[in-house]
Amino acid sequence: MSLDGRKVLLIVTGGIAAYKSLELVRLLRKSGCGVTAVMTAAAAQFVTPLALQALTENKVYSDLFSLNDESEMGHIQLSRAADLIVVAPATANTLAKMAAGLADDLASTLLLATDKPVLVAPAMNVRMWLHPASVQNMAVLAARGVAVAGPDDGVMACNEFGPGRLAEPAAIFAAIAALLTPQPRPLAGRHVLVTSGPTHEPIDPVRYIANRSSGRQGHAIAAALAALGARVTLVSGPVALPDPAGVQTMHVETAAEMLAACVAALPADVGVFAAAVADWRVDNAGSQKLKKSPGGAPPQLALTQNPDILATIAAAGPQRPRLVVGFAAETHDVRRYAAEKRQRKGCDWIIANDVSPGTGIMGGAENEVLLVSADGIEAWPRLGKDEVARRLAARIATTFTP
Repeated sequence: MSLDGRKVLLIVTGGIAAYKSLELVRLLRKSGCGVTAVMTAAAAQFVTPLALQALTENKVYSDLFSLNDESEMGHIQLSRAADLIVVAPATANTLAKMAAGLADDLASTLLLATDKPVLVAPAMNVRMWLHPASVQNMAVLAARGVAVAGPDDGVMACNEFGPGRLAEPAAIFAAIAALLTPQPRPLAGRHVLVTSGPTHEPIDPVRYIANRSSGRQGHAIAAALAALGARVTLVSGPVALPDPAGVQTMHVETAAEMLAACVAALPADVGVFAAAVADWRVDNAGSQKLKKSPGGAPPQLALTQNPDILATIAAAGPQRPRLVVGFAAETHDVRRYAAEKRQRKGCDWIIANDVSPGTGIMGGAENEVLLVSADGIEAWPRLGKDEVARRLAARIATTFTP
């Protein structure tokens, strides 16, 4: 992909993943994109300014108080001379500074002074990424329109596994290219309702019924639809994910709350119901924590069925979206159950997958789905959930193409 004539200001912050910034520079330069690099003091502990200067073929900046660079307000010029500012890797500390509007070094000052779009590629320990402070910081940045690439799941330098690993340079480059090149917006003017994540059905004030859904697929679908120009309303159950940029997100806990939020969001042109809603709730949920007594019998929990969100929205009527897409997570006989569910729920498409424990799909980074429609069953290969989302968004867009 050619990015001839485009300019990127790359901010490299301190983390072991900083070495990947060198490969990102190589990909950008190969595409014809000009790159100017800024390094934090911590970043210089992992990669050298000389390496970045050799690859960018430009001076590397790091000092907010440089007499030479700041004689003409260099930090202002740097912050506005590029088409895009990219922070890769973006540490938890840098993201916190961005969210709080702090400016105590050259990198954070540039980010506060810029009027250009910003893309961050987070990289940190899994516990840091999932910490409520980081989740809140990412939500603040998303609300401001900051684009995000990654992070990925994987083994980290600290030998822990989970989300927080820096996205691969090729994926960051693809995100940059998408922001720097005009994108088709076939869903402009359309409203899409998306549900995501699990629901939590209280047993008592401290316990609940739930499932293992991470919400990654639903959130990725919301982001992919927004990228095609749709106005997206995302109704999300409890997840440890930041809200997608450019998406209106409504946070709920129970199935009843999710249904109410979905109804309130109508009318919509498309409904995509990716949430893994609990089928049952406790009819006699305790107002206080249920206690166990030594040798006593367990409490008797009377279950009642939750409202059927998909069937309710798919029912014929003036508020029914033109296209209703449901999801079916199965552990066996996936094709048969998915086809039956499409008929039973009254939806147009079903996206079905096998979530047996050995697949690693429930809560994982990849998915392998079947698209079930009136025209038959289409099998997609195993893909990253972001790619599944892009394919589904593109397929949805075709239903509105004259």
